[in-house]
Amino acid sequence: MSGSLGDMGNLLRQAQEMQRELDRVREELHNQTVEGTAGGGVVSVELTADRQEVTRVEISPEVLRTGDRDMIQDLVLTALRDGLRKAEVLSNEKMAKVTGGMNLPGLF
Repeated sequence: MSGSLGDMGNLLRQAQEMQRELDRVREELHNQTVEGTAGGGVVSVELTADRQEVTRVEISPEVLRTGDRDMIQDLVLTALRDGLRKAEVLSNEKMAKVTGGMNLPGLF
């Protein structure tokens, strides 16, 4: 009987350790940013890695001088999608290191 209680205690310790590591990774992601670009870098956006909030948008003066509104909108949208994808990849990679690649709903 004490063997199964010992196993349960060990499992609980492992879960607590994983939770601490997940908290550390979340904090690390909170302090990181990613950059999305489009048009070879003529438009760039910066996003927070954890909440994926846009913190900066840059559009080169050359693109603005074209006056092509549709092209500028497409470039901004493409840069945002690129940044969001990079933030998701970064978050997934860091979390997978903690969880061993297991999908644990509700932990992130």
